[in-house]
Amino acid sequence: MLDLGFVRTNLELVEKKLRERGQDPAALLGDFRELDLRRRERITEAEQLKAQRNKLTEEVARLKKSGQDASAPMDETRALKTRMDELETAAAESETELRAILTRIPNLTRDEVPVGSSEQQNVEVKRWGTIPEYSFQPKPHWELGAQLGILDLERAAKISGARFAVYWGDGAKLERALIGFMLDLHTREHGYTEVLPPFMVNSKSLFGTGQLPKFAEDLFRCTDAEGLVPGEYRDNDHWLIPTAEVPVTNLYRDETLDEAKLPILLTAYTPCFRSEAGSYGKDVRGIIRQHQFQKVELVKFTRPEDSDVEHEKLTRNAETILERLGLPYRRMLLCTGDTGFSSAKTFDLEVWLPGQNLYREISSCSNFDAFQARRANIRYKPKGQGKTAFVHTLNGSGLAVGRTWLAILENYQQADGSVRVPDALVPYMGGQRMIESRAGA
Repeated sequence: MLDLGFVRTNLELVEKKLRERGQDPAALLGDFRELDLRRRERITEAEQLKAQRNKLTEEVARLKKSGQDASAPMDETRALKTRMDELETAAAESETELRAILTRIPNLTRDEVPVGSSEQQNVEVKRWGTIPEYSFQPKPHWELGAQLGILDLERAAKISGARFAVYWGDGAKLERALIGFMLDLHTREHGYTEVLPPFMVNSKSLFGTGQLPKFAEDLFRCTDAEGLVPGEYRDNDHWLIPTAEVPVTNLYRDETLDEAKLPILLTAYTPCFRSEAGSYGKDVRGIIRQHQFQKVELVKFTRPEDSDVEHEKLTRNAETILERLGLPYRRMLLCTGDTGFSSAKTFDLEVWLPGQNLYREISSCSNFDAFQARRANIRYKPKGQGKTAFVHTLNGSGLAVGRTWLAILENYQQADGSVRVPDALVPYMGGQRMIESRAGA
């Protein structure tokens, strides 16, 4: 969420940044200027009346002490108190309306973010690896998985519906191996602390990271979260997490962090649950877009002056996974129209999928500046300063496990339909180097 004072003094900049995102400033900001002016006028009038009341109170005390009649100034004092209460109530109502406006304004993208309306205007920053060549026509992962007997979408649909998957044998083993490999690399080499958070969160947590109220339809809610109205965020309802970003970032909600401990680096494996509202008809083949999938997440809490450097480090941490697995990828700087609601700047990592002859997103690495920290009230106390400040938060997938799984199948497929295990994963597969067809699935 943006700071009220910042929006007030930089309204033209905010409007410009909204237009760069493809948003309508009038629709998002509404009557912000009038509401803010009215609120400040009421606060100013209330303060003036308070000063008058204080003087009258002194006058009442003087009259009473001298034995004189104080009924007139007492009546005036009561009238002033009534008017002050009315003004304070009106100012509070304006504050609530302003806050509602602020909650729907997306973060302001950095100046270096390219202006564009869709992924077509994203800018390629780098490319790594050599696109593999085959003496045969490479197959997509859904064909390979079915032929190997390790991916079962039909039985998943039977027990859960569309956009779910069952992994058999070496398919389940490969998924587990990837999780272990990613967590070990991030904790042993990159300095992250592993955390295993709850897989359900309350609406306060989802507000803190920016999923609520705007993206409620993308989430799975439990029955105790039914009936939630905009602006109402509870601590006793439950939603399935769309990403570990939500519980891990909210670990420090309403806390003031020790500056000496910054940056704080956390990594977490969790399943993720997304309704994929509005995505039907897209990526219907295979496991690209699922209601349930696994992910290893990277989350950082930093001082504002360090967040750009830490953003680059986080992105490199995610890239290292791809490089160790020998998976060709490219890094894309997202344009304004493709940057997420809470993000100020995002790099997408896209892995090469030979079975589909395209690059596909496998990680988004974002710097949120103070946007999430202000919503979740996560602060630190800068050295030598009396006041606290908001930290900067960052996160990225390190990586999406299912998409890494399918990228391995497609990039390491052999002419006979088997799949070679990347060298980095062999220890996690118990020394196994090949995935071959299994019977009985």
